[in-house]
Amino acid sequence: MRGAPVLLVEDKDSLRTMLRLALEAQGHSVIEACDEPAAIEAMRQTRPSVVLTDLKLPNGDGFGVLRFAKELDPALQVVVMTAYGSIHDAVEAMKAGAMDFLAKPVDPDHLLLMVERAQAQRRLFSENTLLKEELAERRGAPRIIGEDVTLRGVLQHLHRAGDTDATVLLEGESGTGKEVFARTLHAFGARRDGPFVAINCAAIPENLLETELFGHEKGAFTGAVARKVGRFELAGGGTIFLDEIGDLSLDLQVKLLRVLQEGEFERLGSSSTIKIDARIIAATNRNLKLEVQKGLFREDLWYRLNVFPITVPPLRLRMEDVPLLVDHFVRMFSKKVGKPITSISPGVMRPLQSYSWPGNIRELCNVIERAVVSSHGSVLRWSETLDTTLQEEAVTGNHKTLEQVDREYIIRILEEVAWRIEGPTGAARVLGLNPSTLRTRMVRLGIQRRIGS
Repeated sequence: MRGAPVLLVEDKDSLRTMLRLALEAQGHSVIEACDEPAAIEAMRQTRPSVVLTDLKLPNGDGFGVLRFAKELDPALQVVVMTAYGSIHDAVEAMKAGAMDFLAKPVDPDHLLLMVERAQAQRRLFSENTLLKEELAERRGAPRIIGEDVTLRGVLQHLHRAGDTDATVLLEGESGTGKEVFARTLHAFGARRDGPFVAINCAAIPENLLETELFGHEKGAFTGAVARKVGRFELAGGGTIFLDEIGDLSLDLQVKLLRVLQEGEFERLGSSSTIKIDARIIAATNRNLKLEVQKGLFREDLWYRLNVFPITVPPLRLRMEDVPLLVDHFVRMFSKKVGKPITSISPGVMRPLQSYSWPGNIRELCNVIERAVVSSHGSVLRWSETLDTTLQEEAVTGNHKTLEQVDREYIIRILEEVAWRIEGPTGAARVLGLNPSTLRTRMVRLGIQRRIGS
């Protein structure tokens, strides 16, 4: 059998059997489904290499199968089958992301060639992603650790944004690694050979932030004994990363808006206009749409920043990545402190994967560092230090149950998208979930839209 199976979605039993036999004769394993719900469940249970789906189904349709496949894995290739008189629908499916279509009656030889080509396309897509990541690492970009489906979907958005010079807004909770994503985005882009300049807008006092961003001339104010070049100039030919953009004062928001609109600014104390030559990536842990409604963030600036929004998922929504992250941090800190740790006891992972990590990856990193420093021997085991650390994190971090945190995050995303669940900008897409899965989770968590919201 040739790797992952082919998912065959066809409601007519005789045709489905004929196509299955043709595929199996060439060494392909096949999963069968007769309608959209069955196909979606099959994709959840077993990741296929290719999806072959009829467009006309008795329960749902091929477009629903196509949408779920692309939400599940952007690299998954979908071939649609349709009657000759419905070629227009097949073309629409290709516009929506299908690789190609087969007209009925289906020629088995053509079918086999199409499946081989679809599998080759998937391999090429995956290899290209890996090559880009390896190249980014060689150029000094930090590696994004994880294999979770939600994370992989975000990485595909990151790759697409990297091929443009568009302004990107990274949204996500504190500690999710937004700067790592920003550095990776820079490494993927055409400005990769230029500088990457980062500034945390929340970490610098407001009276100093303007000069940090735009610079000043000698004598511009008391204490300005020499000219200072600002971060926007230092980022020339490269990328400027504006972290915690939601903390900018309204006055500085006006100045930043001009930079985004006109591509120019002046140093403090100068009348000479400087043209900006840097890509802008911004990040925030706030809901900027709600900040706009409260009058705390300019709507026009939000529109300018929100050209290519990417939501970085919290760690609790990608718990399958915890072992990979733990392994990475153990190796990193073992090398840093000179500890001969070569393996991790299985007992370490269970409690780490049952904790909700309100501080996200940053919190996990801190916990593992303390565990490594206090460990003895070549195996990292569950210890009093780890137990105490998690208890301290729970207290200092105002620890909540996983369901509480999950509920709050889903509500926040729903509010950001005006409670839309489906569609390319809907909450299901942002969360990396199927719309029906999201609705089920909303019922379980008691999430309802309030009147007027």
